[in-house]
Amino acid sequence: MHFLDQAKIYIRSGQGGPGAVSFRREKYIEYGGPDGGNGGKGGDIIFEAVAGLNTLIDFRYTQHFKAPRGVHGSGKDRNGAAGKDLVIKVPVGTQIISDEDRETVLLDLTEAGQRVTFLHGGLGGRGNASYKTSTNRAPRQHQPGEMGEEMYVWLRLKLLADVGLVGLPNAGKSTFINQITNTKAKVGDYAFTTLKPQLGVVRHRNREFVLADIPGLIAGAADGAGIGDRFLGHIERCRVLIHLIDINGTDPAEALHIVEEELEAYGNGLDEKPRLIALNKIDTVDAELVKMFIKELKAAGAKKIYPISGATGKGMDALLDAVIEYLPAATVTERPSGEQEEGDDRPWSPI
Repeated sequence: MHFLDQAKIYIRSGQGGPGAVSFRREKYIEYGGPDGGNGGKGGDIIFEAVAGLNTLIDFRYTQHFKAPRGVHGSGKDRNGAAGKDLVIKVPVGTQIISDEDRETVLLDLTEAGQRVTFLHGGLGGRGNASYKTSTNRAPRQHQPGEMGEEMYVWLRLKLLADVGLVGLPNAGKSTFINQITNTKAKVGDYAFTTLKPQLGVVRHRNREFVLADIPGLIAGAADGAGIGDRFLGHIERCRVLIHLIDINGTDPAEALHIVEEELEAYGNGLDEKPRLIALNKIDTVDAELVKMFIKELKAAGAKKIYPISGATGKGMDALLDAVIEYLPAATVTERPSGEQEEGDDRPWSPI
Protein backbone atom coordinates (compact mmCIF):
# COMPACT_ATOMS: atom_id res chain seq x y z
CA MET A 1 0.00 0.00 0.00
CA HIS A 2 1.33 3.44 -0.92
CA PHE A 3 1.84 5.93 1.90
CA LEU A 4 0.23 9.35 1.53
CA ASP A 5 0.08 11.81 4.41
CA GLN A 6 -1.33 14.91 2.68
CA ALA A 7 -4.31 15.38 0.41
CA LYS A 8 -6.49 18.25 -0.78
CA ILE A 9 -10.23 17.61 -1.09
CA TYR A 10 -13.42 19.52 -1.88
CA ILE A 11 -16.39 19.04 0.44
CA ARG A 12 -19.97 20.33 0.18
CA SER A 13 -22.94 19.69 2.41
CA GLY A 14 -26.37 19.14 0.89
CA GLN A 15 -28.77 21.90 -0.08
CA GLY A 16 -32.13 21.97 1.64
CA GLY A 17 -35.15 20.92 -0.41
CA PRO A 18 -37.63 23.62 -1.53
CA GLY A 19 -41.07 23.89 -0.01
CA ALA A 20 -44.09 23.02 -2.15
CA VAL A 21 -47.01 25.15 -3.35
CA SER A 22 -50.11 22.98 -3.44
CA PHE A 23 -53.88 23.22 -2.82
CA ARG A 24 -56.41 20.58 -1.89
CA ARG A 25 -58.75 19.59 -4.68
CA GLU A 26 -60.84 16.77 -3.25
CA LYS A 27 -64.33 15.73 -4.28
CA TYR A 28 -67.10 16.18 -1.74
CA ILE A 29 -64.94 18.51 0.38
CA GLU A 30 -66.50 21.96 0.37
CA TYR A 31 -63.45 24.01 1.20
CA GLY A 32 -59.95 23.35 -0.10
CA GLY A 33 -56.83 25.09 1.08
CA PRO A 34 -53.05 25.10 0.92
CA ASP A 35 -51.36 21.81 1.69
CA GLY A 36 -47.79 22.23 0.40
CA GLY A 37 -45.24 20.51 2.64
CA ASN A 38 -41.79 21.66 3.73
CA GLY A 39 -38.55 20.60 2.07
CA GLY A 40 -36.09 18.26 3.75
CA LYS A 41 -32.77 19.26 5.29
CA GLY A 42 -29.58 18.69 3.28
CA GLY A 43 -27.07 16.07 4.35
CA ASP A 44 -24.15 16.95 6.65
CA ILE A 45 -20.45 16.32 6.01
CA ILE A 46 -19.07 14.22 8.89
CA PHE A 47 -15.47 13.21 9.52
CA GLU A 48 -14.88 9.98 11.42
CA ALA A 49 -11.55 8.61 12.66
CA VAL A 50 -11.33 4.86 12.21
CA ALA A 51 -8.75 2.35 13.34
CA GLY A 52 -6.91 0.25 10.80
CA LEU A 53 -6.04 3.07 8.39
CA ASN A 54 -2.56 4.61 8.29
CA THR A 55 -2.53 6.42 4.95
CA LEU A 56 -4.60 8.95 2.98
CA ILE A 57 -4.07 7.14 -0.31
CA ASP A 58 -7.84 6.81 -0.89
CA PHE A 59 -8.09 10.58 -1.26
CA ARG A 60 -5.70 10.60 -4.21
CA TYR A 61 -8.40 9.03 -6.39
CA THR A 62 -11.52 10.51 -4.79
CA GLN A 63 -11.22 14.22 -4.09
CA HIS A 64 -14.78 15.59 -4.28
CA PHE A 65 -17.32 14.80 -1.57
CA LYS A 66 -20.89 16.11 -1.88
CA ALA A 67 -23.67 15.22 0.54
CA PRO A 68 -27.15 14.60 -0.96
CA ARG A 69 -29.65 17.45 -1.00
CA GLY A 70 -32.97 17.35 0.81
CA VAL A 71 -36.09 16.21 -1.04
CA HIS A 72 -38.63 18.89 -1.97
CA GLY A 73 -41.97 19.04 -0.21
CA SER A 74 -45.17 17.89 -1.88
CA GLY A 75 -48.93 18.14 -1.60
CA LYS A 76 -51.10 16.68 1.14
CA ASP A 77 -48.79 18.29 3.72
CA ARG A 78 -46.01 15.85 2.94
CA ASN A 79 -42.57 17.04 4.02
CA GLY A 80 -39.51 16.07 1.99
CA ALA A 81 -37.02 13.55 3.32
CA ALA A 82 -33.72 14.81 4.71
CA GLY A 83 -30.58 14.16 2.69
CA LYS A 84 -28.37 11.37 3.99
CA ASP A 85 -25.28 12.50 5.88
CA LEU A 86 -21.97 11.83 4.14
CA VAL A 87 -19.39 10.24 6.47
CA ILE A 88 -15.75 10.61 5.40
CA LYS A 89 -13.56 8.04 7.14
CA VAL A 90 -9.97 9.05 7.85
CA PRO A 91 -7.07 7.51 9.81
CA VAL A 92 -6.64 8.32 13.48
CA GLY A 93 -4.30 11.31 13.76
CA THR A 94 -5.71 13.18 10.75
CA GLN A 95 -5.90 16.96 10.89
CA ILE A 96 -8.25 19.08 8.77
CA ILE A 97 -6.30 22.14 7.61
CA SER A 98 -7.57 25.38 6.09
CA ASP A 99 -6.82 25.70 2.39
CA GLU A 100 -6.21 29.44 2.72
CA ASP A 101 -2.95 29.30 4.67
CA ARG A 102 -2.38 25.53 5.04
CA GLU A 103 -1.55 26.16 8.70
CA THR A 104 -4.82 26.73 10.58
CA VAL A 105 -6.03 23.47 12.11
CA LEU A 106 -9.81 23.29 11.83
CA LEU A 107 -10.21 19.80 13.28
CA ASP A 108 -7.89 17.25 14.88
CA LEU A 109 -9.04 13.62 15.08
CA THR A 110 -6.90 11.85 17.66
CA GLU A 111 -9.10 8.99 18.90
CA ALA A 112 -10.59 6.00 17.12
CA GLY A 113 -14.35 6.42 16.78
CA GLN A 114 -14.21 10.20 17.06
CA ARG A 115 -16.98 11.61 14.87
CA VAL A 116 -17.46 15.31 14.16
CA THR A 117 -20.00 17.12 11.98
CA PHE A 118 -17.83 19.48 9.96
CA LEU A 119 -20.30 21.07 7.51
CA HIS A 120 -24.03 21.34 8.18
CA GLY A 121 -26.59 20.78 5.46
CA GLY A 122 -28.95 23.58 4.45
CA LEU A 123 -32.38 23.77 6.03
CA GLY A 124 -35.41 22.83 3.96
CA GLY A 125 -37.72 25.57 2.67
CA ARG A 126 -41.23 26.17 3.98
CA GLY A 127 -44.22 25.03 1.95
CA ASN A 128 -47.25 27.25 1.39
CA ALA A 129 -49.26 25.41 4.05
CA SER A 130 -47.09 27.00 6.72
CA TYR A 131 -48.03 30.50 5.50
CA LYS A 132 -51.79 29.99 5.96
CA THR A 133 -53.43 32.45 8.31
CA SER A 134 -56.97 33.64 8.97
CA THR A 135 -56.43 36.52 6.57
CA ASN A 136 -54.19 34.76 4.06
CA ARG A 137 -56.14 31.64 3.24
CA ALA A 138 -54.61 30.88 -0.15
CA PRO A 139 -50.90 31.70 0.13
CA ARG A 140 -48.78 31.01 -2.90
CA GLN A 141 -45.39 31.85 -1.41
CA HIS A 142 -42.84 29.22 -0.44
CA GLN A 143 -39.16 29.10 0.41
CA PRO A 144 -36.35 27.52 -1.57
CA GLY A 145 -34.03 25.36 0.48
CA GLU A 146 -30.96 26.93 2.05
CA MET A 147 -27.66 26.38 0.29
CA GLY A 148 -25.20 23.97 1.87
CA GLU A 149 -21.68 24.86 2.95
CA GLU A 150 -18.68 24.17 0.74
CA MET A 151 -14.93 24.54 0.98
CA TYR A 152 -11.57 23.11 0.03
CA VAL A 153 -9.53 21.63 2.88
CA TRP A 154 -6.24 19.81 3.29
CA LEU A 155 -6.01 16.53 5.14
CA ARG A 156 -2.73 16.06 6.98
CA LEU A 157 -1.93 12.80 8.72
CA LYS A 158 0.25 12.69 11.82
CA LEU A 159 0.82 9.12 12.87
CA LEU A 160 0.13 8.35 16.52
CA ALA A 161 3.16 6.72 18.13
CA ASP A 162 4.60 6.61 21.63
CA VAL A 163 8.24 6.67 20.55
CA GLY A 164 9.92 8.29 17.54
CA LEU A 165 13.15 7.13 15.89
CA VAL A 166 15.42 9.79 14.34
CA GLY A 167 18.93 9.92 12.96
CA LEU A 168 21.05 10.50 9.88
CA PRO A 169 20.63 8.26 6.82
CA ASN A 170 22.28 4.84 7.27
CA ALA A 171 22.24 5.14 11.08
CA GLY A 172 20.59 1.71 11.20
CA LYS A 173 17.04 2.78 12.00
CA SER A 174 15.42 0.18 9.74
CA THR A 175 17.53 -2.62 11.21
CA PHE A 176 16.68 -1.33 14.68
CA ILE A 177 12.90 -1.38 14.14
CA ASN A 178 13.11 -4.79 12.44
CA GLN A 179 14.98 -6.16 15.46
CA ILE A 180 12.41 -5.19 18.09
CA THR A 181 9.16 -5.34 16.09
CA ASN A 182 7.58 -7.45 13.34
CA THR A 183 8.02 -4.64 10.83
CA LYS A 184 9.72 -5.59 7.56
CA ALA A 185 11.41 -2.29 6.80
CA LYS A 186 13.72 -2.14 3.81
CA VAL A 187 17.43 -2.34 4.68
CA GLY A 188 20.21 -1.33 2.28
CA ASP A 189 23.79 -0.08 2.25
CA TYR A 190 22.86 3.26 0.70
CA ALA A 191 21.26 6.44 1.99
CA PHE A 192 17.50 6.95 2.21
CA THR A 193 16.42 3.32 2.06
CA THR A 194 13.47 4.50 4.16
CA LEU A 195 11.27 6.79 2.05
CA LYS A 196 8.15 6.80 4.20
CA PRO A 197 7.39 6.46 7.93
CA GLN A 198 7.21 2.96 9.38
CA LEU A 199 5.20 1.89 12.41
CA GLY A 200 5.91 -1.08 14.64
CA VAL A 201 4.62 -2.43 17.96
CA VAL A 202 7.29 -3.15 20.57
CA ARG A 203 6.63 -5.69 23.34
CA HIS A 204 8.99 -5.40 26.29
CA ARG A 205 8.61 -6.22 30.01
CA ASN A 206 4.92 -7.07 29.58
CA ARG A 207 4.38 -3.65 28.02
CA GLU A 208 3.49 -2.56 24.50
CA PHE A 209 4.19 0.71 22.75
CA VAL A 210 4.19 1.98 19.16
CA LEU A 211 7.49 2.99 17.54
CA ALA A 212 7.64 5.28 14.48
CA ASP A 213 10.65 5.30 12.15
CA ILE A 214 10.96 8.26 9.77
CA PRO A 215 13.35 8.86 6.85
CA GLY A 216 16.82 10.07 7.78
CA LEU A 217 17.62 13.74 8.32
CA ILE A 218 20.60 15.55 6.82
CA ALA A 219 22.02 19.03 7.34
CA GLY A 220 19.62 21.54 5.81
CA ALA A 221 16.57 19.26 6.00
CA ALA A 222 14.54 22.16 7.41
CA ASP A 223 15.28 24.02 4.15
CA GLY A 224 14.31 21.05 1.97
CA ALA A 225 17.61 19.20 1.65
CA GLY A 226 17.28 15.45 1.07
CA ILE A 227 13.72 14.33 1.77
CA GLY A 228 13.43 17.43 3.94
CA ASP A 229 11.60 17.64 7.25
CA ARG A 230 8.04 16.93 6.00
CA PHE A 231 7.90 13.62 7.87
CA LEU A 232 8.88 15.14 11.23
CA GLY A 233 5.20 15.86 11.81
CA HIS A 234 4.68 12.14 12.38
CA ILE A 235 6.70 12.23 15.60
CA GLU A 236 5.21 15.44 17.02
CA ARG A 237 2.87 13.41 19.24
CA CYS A 238 5.57 11.03 20.55
CA ARG A 239 6.42 11.03 24.24
CA VAL A 240 10.12 10.37 23.74
CA LEU A 241 12.57 10.25 20.83
CA ILE A 242 15.37 7.78 20.23
CA HIS A 243 18.30 9.39 18.39
CA LEU A 244 20.27 6.67 16.64
CA ILE A 245 23.93 7.44 15.84
CA ASP A 246 26.15 5.27 13.63
CA ILE A 247 29.43 4.50 15.39
CA ASN A 248 31.00 3.98 11.96
CA GLY A 249 30.12 7.52 10.87
CA THR A 250 32.77 10.13 10.29
CA ASP A 251 32.01 11.99 13.52
CA PRO A 252 29.28 10.84 15.97
CA ALA A 253 29.39 14.19 17.79
CA GLU A 254 28.71 16.03 14.52
CA ALA A 255 25.86 13.62 13.76
CA LEU A 256 24.38 14.50 17.15
CA HIS A 257 24.51 18.24 16.43
CA ILE A 258 23.06 17.93 12.90
CA VAL A 259 19.91 16.18 14.05
CA GLU A 260 19.54 18.42 17.11
CA GLU A 261 19.75 21.53 14.91
CA GLU A 262 17.16 20.18 12.47
CA LEU A 263 14.72 19.36 15.28
CA GLU A 264 15.17 22.86 16.66
CA ALA A 265 14.70 24.42 13.21
CA TYR A 266 11.47 22.44 12.70
CA GLY A 267 10.06 23.60 16.04
CA ASN A 268 6.54 22.54 17.13
CA GLY A 269 8.02 21.30 20.41
CA LEU A 270 10.25 18.59 18.93
CA ASP A 271 13.40 20.15 20.35
CA GLU A 272 11.82 20.04 23.83
CA LYS A 273 10.94 16.34 23.80
CA PRO A 274 13.11 14.00 25.88
CA ARG A 275 15.67 12.16 23.76
CA LEU A 276 17.59 8.95 24.32
CA ILE A 277 20.96 8.76 22.51
CA ALA A 278 21.73 5.30 21.15
CA LEU A 279 25.21 4.57 19.72
CA ASN A 280 24.48 1.91 17.12
CA LYS A 281 26.52 -0.83 15.40
CA ILE A 282 28.85 -1.47 18.33
CA ASP A 283 29.24 -5.04 17.09
CA THR A 284 31.47 -3.74 14.27
CA VAL A 285 34.15 -2.08 16.45
CA ASP A 286 36.17 -2.90 19.56
CA ALA A 287 35.21 -1.92 23.10
CA GLU A 288 37.88 0.78 23.39
CA LEU A 289 36.47 2.67 20.41
CA VAL A 290 32.98 2.49 21.92
CA LYS A 291 34.25 4.06 25.16
CA MET A 292 36.04 6.81 23.22
CA PHE A 293 32.94 7.76 21.25
CA ILE A 294 30.79 7.74 24.38
CA LYS A 295 33.17 10.28 25.93
CA GLU A 296 33.00 12.43 22.79
CA LEU A 297 29.21 12.39 22.80
CA LYS A 298 29.07 13.35 26.47
CA ALA A 299 31.49 16.19 25.78
CA ALA A 300 29.16 17.28 22.97
CA GLY A 301 26.24 17.57 25.41
CA ALA A 302 24.69 14.09 25.53
CA LYS A 303 23.87 13.05 29.10
CA LYS A 304 23.19 9.33 28.80
CA ILE A 305 24.35 7.15 25.91
CA TYR A 306 23.13 3.63 25.24
CA PRO A 307 25.56 1.50 23.21
CA ILE A 308 23.54 -0.97 21.15
CA SER A 309 23.64 -3.22 18.11
CA GLY A 310 20.53 -3.21 15.97
CA ALA A 311 21.76 -6.28 14.10
CA THR A 312 22.45 -8.51 17.12
CA GLY A 313 20.13 -6.97 19.71
CA LYS A 314 22.97 -6.23 22.14
CA GLY A 315 22.15 -3.44 24.60
CA MET A 316 18.48 -3.28 23.53
CA ASP A 317 17.05 -4.21 26.93
CA ALA A 318 18.69 -1.26 28.68
CA LEU A 319 17.47 1.15 26.02
CA LEU A 320 13.90 -0.16 26.04
CA ASP A 321 13.86 -0.06 29.84
CA ALA A 322 14.69 3.64 29.59
CA VAL A 323 11.91 4.15 27.02
CA ILE A 324 9.30 2.58 29.31
CA GLU A 325 10.10 5.13 32.02
CA TYR A 326 8.66 7.84 29.79
CA LEU A 327 5.41 5.99 29.06
CA PRO A 328 2.26 6.11 31.20
CA ALA A 329 2.06 3.56 33.97
CA ALA A 330 0.40 0.32 32.89
CA THR A 331 -3.06 -0.37 34.23
CA VAL A 332 -2.96 -3.48 36.42
CA THR A 333 -6.12 -5.20 37.59
CA GLU A 334 -5.56 -6.49 41.09
CA ARG A 335 -7.04 -9.84 42.08
CA PRO A 336 -7.33 -11.46 45.46
CA SER A 337 -4.44 -13.75 46.24
CA GLY A 338 -4.79 -17.15 44.56
CA GLU A 339 -7.91 -16.21 42.57
CA GLN A 340 -8.30 -16.09 38.80
CA GLU A 341 -10.92 -14.71 36.48
CA GLU A 342 -13.45 -17.18 35.15
CA GLY A 343 -12.24 -18.76 31.90
CA ASP A 344 -8.62 -17.69 32.45
CA ASP A 345 -6.49 -20.85 32.25
CA ARG A 346 -3.19 -19.03 32.57
CA PRO A 347 -1.29 -19.36 35.87
CA TRP A 348 -1.87 -16.43 38.18
CA SER A 349 0.76 -13.69 38.07
CA PRO A 350 0.96 -10.37 39.90
CA ILE A 351 1.82 -8.66 36.58
